Amino acid sequence: MLGYPLFVQPKEAMTKIRIVSQSCILALVIGAISLAGTVRAETTPTATRSSLSAKDKTFMKKAAKGGMMEVAMGKVAEQNAQSDDVKSFGKRMVTDHSKANDELKSIASKKGVQLPTKEHSGKWTSDKAYMDMMVEDHEKDLAEFKEEASTGSDPDVKKFADDTAKMVQEHLDLAYPRQAEITETLTTRRGI
Repeated sequence: MLGYPLFVQPKEAMTKIRIVSQSCILALVIGAISLAGTVRAETTPTATRSSLSAKDKTFMKKAAKGGMMEVAMGKVAEQNAQSDDVKSFGKRMVTDHSKANDELKSIASKKGVQLPTKEHSGKWTSDKAYMDMMVEDHEKDLAEFKEEASTGSDPDVKKFADDTAKMVQEHLDLAYPRQAEITETLTTRRGI
C-alpha cells in the first residue's frame, strides 16, 4: 500500500513542475521582450551619435586636449608669473577654457564621443616662455577652429568651433601686447 501513493505523487509533482516551468518560461520571454525594447531604445540614438565624421571626432579630441592644457598652464601662470598682466591672462585662460571644455564635454556626451581625460600638468619656466607658447598655440588653434567651423560635418561641433574661434581670437588680441611688452622689457634689461 505504501507504493500506491508514490505513483500518484509523481504525477501531481510533474503537473506542478510543468506549471512552474511554463511560468518561468513566460517570465523569461516577457523579460527578454522588455529588455530588447530597452536595448533598441538605447542603441538607436547611439547609432545616430556615431554618424559623426572621423574628422569631427579628431577635432573634438584635439580640442579637449588643448583646452585642458590651456587650463593647466593658466593655473600655473596665475601662481608663478612675475607680471600681474601675465597672471591675469592666466586666470582668463582658466575661466574661458574651462567653460569651453565643459561645453565640449556636453557635445561629446550627446554624440557618443569619448574625450581624453588626462589633464596636462603645467610646467613653469618664465613669463616670456608662457606668453610665447600662448601666442603660438592660439594662432595654431585659431586656424584649426576656423577650419572645423567651415568644413566640419556636424552642426553642433561646427557651432562650438565657430564660438570657440571667436574666444581664441580674443585671447590672441590680449596675448600679443603682453608678449611684446615682455620682449621689450627683456630687451631693455639686456641693453640690446
